[in-house]
Amino acid sequence: MTANNTNPKVNFYFENAKKWQEEVEQLRTIVLDCQLVEELKWGTPCYTLQQRNIVLIHTFKEYCALLFFKGALLNNEEGLLIQQSENVQAARQIRFTNLEEITKSKATIKACICEAIEVERAGLKVDLKKTKEFEVAAEFQKKLEEIPDLKIAFEALTPGRQRAYLLFFSQPKQSKTRESRVEKSIPQIKNGKGLND
Repeated sequence: MTANNTNPKVNFYFENAKKWQEEVEQLRTIVLDCQLVEELKWGTPCYTLQQRNIVLIHTFKEYCALLFFKGALLNNEEGLLIQQSENVQAARQIRFTNLEEITKSKATIKACICEAIEVERAGLKVDLKKTKEFEVAAEFQKKLEEIPDLKIAFEALTPGRQRAYLLFFSQPKQSKTRESRVEKSIPQIKNGKGLND
């Protein structure tokens, strides 16, 4: 690491940013000012405390954002923290569409980061929904009942992999699409693989 705590392995992300370059560079400065360690994870800048993920910077077509890994535990009085989708349990984003928003919100951003650091230091954990609480698509339930090997293989998967399949199978509105997804995934599940393995 250099004297200003930037990690040379992460520089490319900021140098190659097209649409949000100024914004992500400003976010980087703010985050590093909070004494976190800059790392490269999932191809994006991730900021850690004692090797635990606190926040990352990422960009999308319409906005750039800070993603707080345990954002659900943060005080959100100002309503800045956004749950990306109903299936995201722990993480929350603060989204920005221009540099001025970041500049005006600098104190609030720092307060969120400091709170996220304290949450991590306190060892707090997000109470995640258990796998058995997720909806099981009827089409998948039928296959689990018909194919004992499939049920055994599915139950042997990690909870995260199980949840990913359950969400994937239950998303489509049409039964035919759900059925197709289940059929295509059976070999993968039987091989002990997750949806994206």
